[in-house]
Amino acid sequence: MTLSNPEPVGEGEPGGTDLAAESAAVAATARAPWYLRLPVVSHLRRSVGLQRGMLVAGVVIVAVLLLSAVAAPLIAPYGFAQTAADGTPFGTQQPPSAAHPLGTTVTGFDVLSRVIWGTRTAVAVMACAVVASLFLGVALGLLSGYVGGWLDRVLVMLADAIYAFPSLLLAIVMSIVISGGQSDAWGGILAAALSITVVFVPQYFRVIRAEVVRLKAEPFVEAAKVIGTGHRRVMGTHLLRNATRTLPLIFTLNASEAILTLAALGFLGFGIEPTSASEWGYDLNRAMADATSGIWWTGLFPGAAIALAVLGVTLVGESVNDLNDPRLRTRRRRRSERKVSA
Repeated sequence: MTLSNPEPVGEGEPGGTDLAAESAAVAATARAPWYLRLPVVSHLRRSVGLQRGMLVAGVVIVAVLLLSAVAAPLIAPYGFAQTAADGTPFGTQQPPSAAHPLGTTVTGFDVLSRVIWGTRTAVAVMACAVVASLFLGVALGLLSGYVGGWLDRVLVMLADAIYAFPSLLLAIVMSIVISGGQSDAWGGILAAALSITVVFVPQYFRVIRAEVVRLKAEPFVEAAKVIGTGHRRVMGTHLLRNATRTLPLIFTLNASEAILTLAALGFLGFGIEPTSASEWGYDLNRAMADATSGIWWTGLFPGAAIALAVLGVTLVGESVNDLNDPRLRTRRRRRSERKVSA
């Protein structure tokens, strides 16, 4: 029996078109300037259709969140705990007006100012918690997967035990231990950040450990060991760079979870004192009694701020994950394929 060699994929066939488009995209990315190869910028250039719309919407929401946090003293009409201006009290539960576009709360705070200043607290908790859990989880997962043995078994057992603990309950316990349940701005931020860090370290640990266990048996790692490369260089250069490609989605999901955890602490009364910092969860808690009286503005806008912040971060994470996965990425079709053949 004579076996014929497989025919190469032709340029006019769908497989050849996809391969050519993928090769052209990779070559164009490699030749692009450094600022066009940044994570979100490069994903925007490669996205099309619905993926681009989701990514753009998420980037816009996150950009507004960050700008509001940075420029809160400039764009907020009043301070987060201010109840009077020029010696005149604001009044309580006042509806939206020219002086107070989003109305006032039961304690006389300006709702718009509280929402804007609340972005600072949310961004601070999100940054502290996610960055700390990222570094700890990646370092422990890299060490556990590479070393193995009894250290790996102990770390896996601890990660499973921590992962089984309810995150909100742990946040409440940490808040009580650190600040007694009520604290100033940095005390509340630290309590929420530490609780979220402890809860989400196992997620990064599991992902990195699984990737390291798989990669350390690859030929390029074995070749590096054969030529005498040290363990530190193998872990930091060959394993770390290839094991962190799946982290963007977890990173963004944890960022949104940090915002929700902080809001839950404030809503349950274990958050930050209102005179120390603005926090959306506390404002929602104070607005519960207003809802039965038809006063909708005190709870609507803090709740909308929480929802938009979580939505923006999640959209960015989901879009980046789709674009990093070739199975989910939408490819650009060539113009010739959109033409109707005669």
